[in-house]
Amino acid sequence: MKDPNRRKQKKVAYPKHLWWWVATWFGCGMSPIVSGTVGSLGALPFAYLIQVNFGNGALAVASILIFLAGVWASDQFLKHTNRTDDASDVVVDEVAGQWLLLSALYPTWQSYLVGFILFRLFDIVKPWPVNLADRKIKGGLGIMFDDMLAGIYPVVVYLIILLEAYFTNSQNLLLPVMNFIGGSYVQ
Repeated sequence: MKDPNRRKQKKVAYPKHLWWWVATWFGCGMSPIVSGTVGSLGALPFAYLIQVNFGNGALAVASILIFLAGVWASDQFLKHTNRTDDASDVVVDEVAGQWLLLSALYPTWQSYLVGFILFRLFDIVKPWPVNLADRKIKGGLGIMFDDMLAGIYPVVVYLIILLEAYFTNSQNLLLPVMNFIGGSYVQ
């Protein structure tokens, strides 16, 4: 839904405050179009650096930490901009959800591409219970929580494909797709 106050909100910026930089993910949220997608793209280089240098577990922990920081930053953003809804300028939620998803994959361009597309799809479509969380939970927690749920859906899709391949012995059909997504899952 288009926000009629978005143009006015863009003029109210607090770039000197840490909460602003976190909430907008270093300004990605200030993009005049598709700010959520820009925020998700802005998450990728940081995710890659964390993942290749410290591993998938570190990226999962970073996802939880940015979730907690995002709840605080989002609350501050809403408070200082007199907003009560999920402001499109706040994109740290995309960062946390994207990182959660990527922590379950290999750090390859293929897995990042597919992960990015699937995350955006589930974040935009908001299947149950993502849509429930989006409607019922307010404030910074509400902004952040639905994107964490949206980050779990693609992981479930990957697991279903892997389980189906394992139990139906269809490695020749689905595992090449999985290998494209991010490495050799089954020898």
